[in-house]
Amino acid sequence: MRLRNITGSREIIGESVFVVHEPERQKGNWRNIFGNNNPIHIEIGMGKGRFLMDMAKVYPSINYIGIEKYSSVLLRAIQKMEREEQPLSNVRFIRMDAETIGNVFEMEEVDRIYLNFSDPWPKDRHAKRRLPSREFLARYDKILKKEGQLEFKTDNKDLFLFALEELEPAGWKAEKISYDLHRDKDMSEGNIMTEYEEKFSSIGNPIYKYIIKR
Repeated sequence: MRLRNITGSREIIGESVFVVHEPERQKGNWRNIFGNNNPIHIEIGMGKGRFLMDMAKVYPSINYIGIEKYSSVLLRAIQKMEREEQPLSNVRFIRMDAETIGNVFEMEEVDRIYLNFSDPWPKDRHAKRRLPSREFLARYDKILKKEGQLEFKTDNKDLFLFALEELEPAGWKAEKISYDLHRDKDMSEGNIMTEYEEKFSSIGNPIYKYIIKR
């Protein structure tokens, strides 16, 4: 069964205290959700939430927001949160399509963006749907603080090369690039893995990563 088809997932999400419902109402006011003025980091396409929650434990003074399009995938993240001995107060989830991210965050409200193992959308006609595309970079540009960074990891070489080619026309530049993250002493320091990263690296796939800014 594909995760996105689990019956009842939307109902469970609708009742979860970990999910921000009607996130458009929080635009410009996310500090009210967390009760502080700490930096906001978001992960777009967070999957089951392992990366986001592990980051939140290591960096408790940062607020993390996970964005996931598919209800049944988000359900797994909620279940993971519920299994925590102490729910993480610096983590919240949103079920939404990233295409409308500008409706949820105000200009320069976000300090950092993470894209981890995004859908490669391999057909050329779907290039605009790829999360590291110039179309999405334009959306991130509006919500990310001027000094903010975006981090992208994937095991898909073609997607990574595509992402690099999108930087210049989108007005972004790479601060750091790695074609084999786990063998890169500098960029692997403090690296927190996702479920996919652990799986793919365990079978020998190199992990590609960049850190970019405008």
